[in-house]
Amino acid sequence: MEIQPDRQLVLAVCIITFVFGFPANILALFTFIKKVRQNPTPVDILLLNLTVSDLLFLVFLPFRMKEAVDDMKWNMPYFFCPLSGYIFYTTIYNSTLFLTAISVERYLGVAFPIKYKLKRRPFYAVVFGFVAWAISMAHCSIVYIMQYYDHTNKTAIEPSERDTCYEEFTPAQLKILLPVRLELCIVLFCIPLLICSFCYINFIRILSRLPNITAHKRYRAIGLAAGTMLVFLVCFGPYNLSHVVGFVYWRSPWWRKIAVLTSTLNACMDPFIYYFSSSALRSTFRHVMRSMVDRLHLWCCCRAVYCPLLTCTDADERTQSSNDSSR
Repeated sequence: MEIQPDRQLVLAVCIITFVFGFPANILALFTFIKKVRQNPTPVDILLLNLTVSDLLFLVFLPFRMKEAVDDMKWNMPYFFCPLSGYIFYTTIYNSTLFLTAISVERYLGVAFPIKYKLKRRPFYAVVFGFVAWAISMAHCSIVYIMQYYDHTNKTAIEPSERDTCYEEFTPAQLKILLPVRLELCIVLFCIPLLICSFCYINFIRILSRLPNITAHKRYRAIGLAAGTMLVFLVCFGPYNLSHVVGFVYWRSPWWRKIAVLTSTLNACMDPFIYYFSSSALRSTFRHVMRSMVDRLHLWCCCRAVYCPLLTCTDADERTQSSNDSSR
């Protein structure tokens, strides 16, 4: 039997994610659209896809808030239950796929700079974007299937009459659902995690050996790798671990709902990855922060805005931006 997390905790996590994640992703969306229109690079297209995925998740997050307000009961039209669940789980695995693609792109750029520069095409990133969306959407269609599968069983409750969302599965439903969850964990979490780990370990190792790499670039490389691994392990790790435990014991673990809750934080953690990945977003962020400081006259924040660990000199940004365009 699953233990429901406290509704106040669910509501607090959802509100924090929405308040911080929505404006950050809107800023990122504006920046990446502008960059793609002017001079698209593969990493910009991948980041744009990831931003759209996070915003789609955030648009449907109020359904989770309403569920928490109603004491974890589903009192809305039942049509929105499988739809919101489908969006929720699809965006989770969108994130793992696009974060993995970004790690591969960064690794190839430093490991094989000449060969990769010659073969680097934004078109490949566009194709990968369509494939990634198709894979995650196809895999997560199990959410819709399980909501309506076996509803003709006399002992099962009609979907439209349920007061909970994506819970209380019958043995026939679990027979299909648990193996699919295990497959999701292996294909869309474990394999991407291994690829990300390999790429970023070697990415940092190669950069640390290059004599012409500034300290700022090393800090950004470490920040990008650390941020990505943090999202994988903290946001997605517990949730996917529950798939394995559920398959072994043939029932959902009691802590699964709490593990799902950690995945919600992904939408407000991804902007940190955007920041360390894109010189265009760093420039936009600094411009916005400077405007806020000028308007509000918060001179005490100037030191934080110009923190050397988070920003770099204009010369560094011009160099980074030219490197992004030429790769």
